[in-house]
Amino acid sequence: MSQGCLFIVPTPIGNLEDMTFRAVKVLKEVDLILAEDTRTSGILLKHYDISTPMRSHHKFNEHESAPKIAQKIIEGEKIALISDAGTPGISDPGFFLVRECRKLGADVICLPGPTAFVPALVSSGLPCDKFVFEGFLPPKKGRNTRLSQLSEETRTIIIYESPKRLQRTLKDLSQFFGEDRPAAVCRELSKLHETINFSSLGQLYNYYSENQAKGEIVIVVAGNQIPGKNKNNNKDD
Repeated sequence: MSQGCLFIVPTPIGNLEDMTFRAVKVLKEVDLILAEDTRTSGILLKHYDISTPMRSHHKFNEHESAPKIAQKIIEGEKIALISDAGTPGISDPGFFLVRECRKLGADVICLPGPTAFVPALVSSGLPCDKFVFEGFLPPKKGRNTRLSQLSEETRTIIIYESPKRLQRTLKDLSQFFGEDRPAAVCRELSKLHETINFSSLGQLYNYYSENQAKGEIVIVVAGNQIPGKNKNNNKDD
């Protein structure tokens, strides 16, 4: 039996027209599509007339299901992994399955495609030659420790955040990084109401304290140009 393959297929972060020809072709030809949320992905598949069988693969079942899926690929199945939006594995399920496939020697092919932090970084106006992708900050335990470490980072910093936690995160960033640190809040990238608000952390905090943000958010923060200046001695909570 010929060996199968795991295809990591990025999907649009907003605008459905960002789907690539190759991604559509792969999703039509594989034996199975693993989706973070089958209801959300069903809209995309219907839009592109993709009828491939689909099943759930998310953070609550990926630890248990990854070894079984990897074995199916070794036995010859061609399986595609998609998330609700963007590239699987980037703050979305995917890492555990790829790791299991590599352990067993299964082929893994990741298609190039959408991911939210790249357009946010490039359009922010902040240096993008060197950067660090932080993803989501710890919500509680370890948060202050991580913020203190990041306050000394000299590269541009990229953080994902939800609308409900945006105000708190901007407040914390202002405290640890300094209110004058340049930053951008990028919202609803590639969608109709895309906005990029560039200012200082302090001004951004004040703005979003009075204006409720909606949609997916990426925060891009300038690196520390004077390491040690924003040293914060707060203990972890």
